[in-house]
Amino acid sequence: MDWPNDPDGEVFRLLQSQGFDFSKTYVIDFNVDFDRWPPDPEALAALKSLVGEVTIFEPDQYGPGFAQFRFQGLVTYEKVIEIQRQITDAMTLYGGRCESWGVGSDAT
Repeated sequence: MDWPNDPDGEVFRLLQSQGFDFSKTYVIDFNVDFDRWPPDPEALAALKSLVGEVTIFEPDQYGPGFAQFRFQGLVTYEKVIEIQRQITDAMTLYGGRCESWGVGSDAT
């Protein structure tokens, strides 16, 4: 497959090189970072209204805090980019952005 030369495309190339099965359904974790911590309660309410359940990870010795939500489906470049764009567009007002993601467990 041919993915763009950007950070997300690099993740897809890495997954492919590790034998990732793109034909299966997976749980994808998306992280939302905020300029200020804690995020505005309105931001979290808006995020929850868009994606459902949201898990909050408080800042610790490993890094700043972030909010995380999950999507279950096929792992495609187009879907990952679409979700990141939609969430970033909605969270920009609150100083938030969705720029990182990871593949969780095989859901099928």
